[in-house]
Amino acid sequence: MTELHRPVLLDEVLDALQIKQDGLYVDGTFGRGGHAAAVLDRLQGQGRLLAFDKDPEALAYAANRFDNESRLIMRRGSFGNLGSVVSELGWQGKVNGVFLDLGVSSPQLDDAARGFSFLGEGPLDMRMNPLAGISASEWLARASAEEIADVLWKYGEERHSRRIARRIVNTRDESPVTTTAQLANLVAAAVPGREKKKHPATRSFQAIRIFINQELEDLESVLPQAVDVLAPGGRLAVISFHSLEDRMVKRFIRNEYRGPELPPDLPVLPQAYQPRLKPVGKRIRASEAEVRDNPRARSAVLRVAERTA
Repeated sequence: MTELHRPVLLDEVLDALQIKQDGLYVDGTFGRGGHAAAVLDRLQGQGRLLAFDKDPEALAYAANRFDNESRLIMRRGSFGNLGSVVSELGWQGKVNGVFLDLGVSSPQLDDAARGFSFLGEGPLDMRMNPLAGISASEWLARASAEEIADVLWKYGEERHSRRIARRIVNTRDESPVTTTAQLANLVAAAVPGREKKKHPATRSFQAIRIFINQELEDLESVLPQAVDVLAPGGRLAVISFHSLEDRMVKRFIRNEYRGPELPPDLPVLPQAYQPRLKPVGKRIRASEAEVRDNPRARSAVLRVAERTA
């Protein structure tokens, strides 16, 4: 499965990062190394790539595929640790590009044993690092209906969050919710009507996965760190796959460029704001040809920004 992995928006990412042969780059989401391999192909001499991943399988894959690759520095854990690791390496303010490919990877989705997808029967785990934290099934077994509904609404924008939460809580008293099929069937039974071309459990699975892995919290943490580590002219490139992530990235770039949003009744105008980051072009989406070849690219959105000073 890993050999079939196709990195999304690969050419667009490489164009955005403007790879320098001796540059320093950070890949916050190594996955199966599709984007990383393309960056490494363009590095020579003192060029280096620092890559992060939470998933032990991704780290094992990197150790095997890039066993003798001295230009690659792998780190286990969240890209929320970007700033501290960059400081350890002495790269602060010298990084030429930071790249994030958010969400779950194709190998994780395709492995039913990981519990990310409702398309296959598997244990309801959903952890990107299955050796840490609690699984989705463990959380659903002890969370209140209110907590479950809040997560489904906040992270999945699920309109029927309360109906779904009540169904889960009522069912678990008789039979624990431990598999992906159980959860998908519960959600489908609770949701009235059907959206065209969308499984009724799509938003719920997304929401629980994001919550279990603290994905939005990690993203909120890493964005300012990325600006801090970039050299003047360095690029930040972020691929997101749903509106919550994309809005967060868009808002962050806008606020860094225009200045923070201030209350309308501010009595004294702030001093002239000096932006540290500026947007580069408009958002980029996958071409029709790429979507035909890789349907998972359909929802991908790439945003790019550049460190100004």
